[in-house]
Order: sequence, then structure tokens, then C-alpha cells
Amino acid sequence: MDEVKRLLEGFADEAADGLPTADIDADVARGRRALRRIKRRRRVTGVLCVAAVSAAVLAIGNQVKWWGNPGAEVAGGPADGETAQSVPSTSSPAPAEGGETMSMFGASVVELVANQQSWNTIGCTLAPKGWSAETPIPQGRVILSQPTMRTADTDTKVVLQAAPEARTLASVQVTRSAGKTFHIGRLGGRVAGQVELPDQWLLVELPAGDKDWNPELLRRFLDSCTVN
Repeated sequence: MDEVKRLLEGFADEAADGLPTADIDADVARGRRALRRIKRRRRVTGVLCVAAVSAAVLAIGNQVKWWGNPGAEVAGGPADGETAQSVPSTSSPAPAEGGETMSMFGASVVELVANQQSWNTIGCTLAPKGWSAETPIPQGRVILSQPTMRTADTDTKVVLQAAPEARTLASVQVTRSAGKTFHIGRLGGRVAGQVELPDQWLLVELPAGDKDWNPELLRRFLDSCTVN
């Protein structure tokens, strides 16, 4: 800055040679104004530089503090030290209270409740809630329906039938529990299950296309039945 000042003063002295006094005074005044403008610009520039440096220091300091604090939470994400994970939902239906079971295949629910009815030679301690035996009840055969069913088509009903031998089921799954053998499969396009009882078998056919039952629910129903 001092060098600029000296150059301007030398320029003013050289320009003063051969000029009238009024011109010299005007040049000196212009030179001084130029010096003042340069000083003002330097002060403004210095202020701007200090402000920029201060902002940078604050920004860097805050960033270091943010990254270095393990307890700080990031907006929209987990805290440092944690990893965001996508956990698929694998919840399965839980058994209802009182021993009732919900279906895993449909929106509707089949509930097994205590059976208060006598079904002739077939007796079951459990029955699907809202279903009752159609009368008259023949020996060795029970047809369960809901009050809204007004049809003779048994494809929409639950059919229980005793037989001396097991029926051949398609896609059968055989399990043993509590000394009993259970077969779960399909019969004529309907889901069916049968259990081996003393001297005979009991077959249960579910309504065609019914998705409100599952194998465990059907096994529980079969396990509650006897044939006299």
C-alpha cells in the first residue's frame, strides 16, 4: 500500500511540472481521494475476509462436533453407532384366547368352541363356532352348516363320516400325535382330513374353496372326535 502511495505522489509531482497552480492542486486532491477510496476498499475487503474465515471456522467446528459426538441424532435416520436395517414383517397369527385358533389363509376366522350337541354315533368335544348339525342325523355321518346356508349342496358344508378303512387322499401329509395317526390332504378337490380311531377311521371334508382352516386347526378338530 505504501508503494502505491509513493507512486501516486511521484505521479503528481511529475504531472505538476509545466502546469498551472490550479491544475496541480486539483491533481493532488484527486490523488488524495484515490488514496482514501483505496483505504476504504481495503477495510471493506478485510472485513469480508474476516467474516468469511469466521464462517468457515464455525462451519468446520460444528461439523467436527456433529460427527464426533456419538450421541447426536441425524434427522431422518438413526443415531451414530446404529445401522438402519429393513426388517421384513414375518408376524404369524397367534392363537386366540380360550383355545380358539385363527386361520392363516383367509381374512375370516374359524373358531373351535366347546360342542354342546349330541351327534348320534359321532361325538366331538369341539365344533366350529356358528356351525350346527343338520337334522335328522344319520348313523355314522354328520353335516355341519351355518344358519344362512339353505342349500342341499354339501360342497359348502363340513361333512364328518365314519368308515372302516382310510380313504385315499391326494397330496396327503401323515402325522402322528398322542398315539393317533392323522392324514391331511385333498379329496375330490376339497381339503379333507382323517384320523385313525379304534377299529375305524373318521373323515372330515371341509367346504370347497374354504381358506379359513389350516392343517393344525383341522387336526385339533379331528383329535376331539370319537365314534361310538
